Amino acid sequence: MPDRDQLLPGIPIHPKVDLTGLASGYHTLALLAALRGQKSPAEDATTLRIRTPSGGLHVWYRADPGMTFLCSTGSGKARALAWQVDVRAHGGYIIAPGTRTKDGLYTPLGESRQPAALPRWLAQELARTGHVPGDRPRTLAETSPPVPPRAREAVTKAGGGAHPALRILHTLAAEVEACAAVDEGAGFTAKLNRAAYTAGGLVAGGYLSRQDAEQELTRAARHARAGQENRSAKIIASGLTRGATRPLYLQGRS
Repeated sequence: MPDRDQLLPGIPIHPKVDLTGLASGYHTLALLAALRGQKSPAEDATTLRIRTPSGGLHVWYRADPGMTFLCSTGSGKARALAWQVDVRAHGGYIIAPGTRTKDGLYTPLGESRQPAALPRWLAQELARTGHVPGDRPRTLAETSPPVPPRAREAVTKAGGGAHPALRILHTLAAEVEACAAVDEGAGFTAKLNRAAYTAGGLVAGGYLSRQDAEQELTRAARHARAGQENRSAKIIASGLTRGATRPLYLQGRS
């Protein structure tokens, strides 16, 4: 097995993540899907899946019109989705279901006999890892949404030397605070819920205490929607609890 940082190109895997038993593309694909909060394509019964004679699995998806993706191998250096996970797309070929070769039969699994639409999250991962013509592999930071001015200000106030998790927390809180400028239509509930969910993941990863996360988010929510403290508290508690089921691990802890 390669170094843990090579299992999912562009995604650092924290040393706390136990990789015992990881031995194949089934595992790395499942790991990638879990990090994105999705079901592994290998378990996707809505699309055509083919068992190969060697015990491998081909998962078929249908790209939207106008979308083009490139091929890769799971051990390729130019681009790769995950270790031991091959991608067959434009310019490549794959053996059709029902075909019998000297090695054996390519057998469909389950009841689906048609490729389903390519999941949006998987299309984003293919783009991130350089599977789009003319594109290049991108880091997670490059694929993150732009930080609004109010959030950048909060990071500056937190201090450039602050722990990365604290900077993330202050950024999330700043987005919630910014809702104070708009009485309606600011997406306050969604932003607070998203902030609490992310903070919960950082708490579970060991970077923050739940008390610190609650205090910071409560302060931001009170600033944005004074008089709605009980409602905000429920959103924060729920988000932190759900986020804690999916720990987040940062590349560094300095």
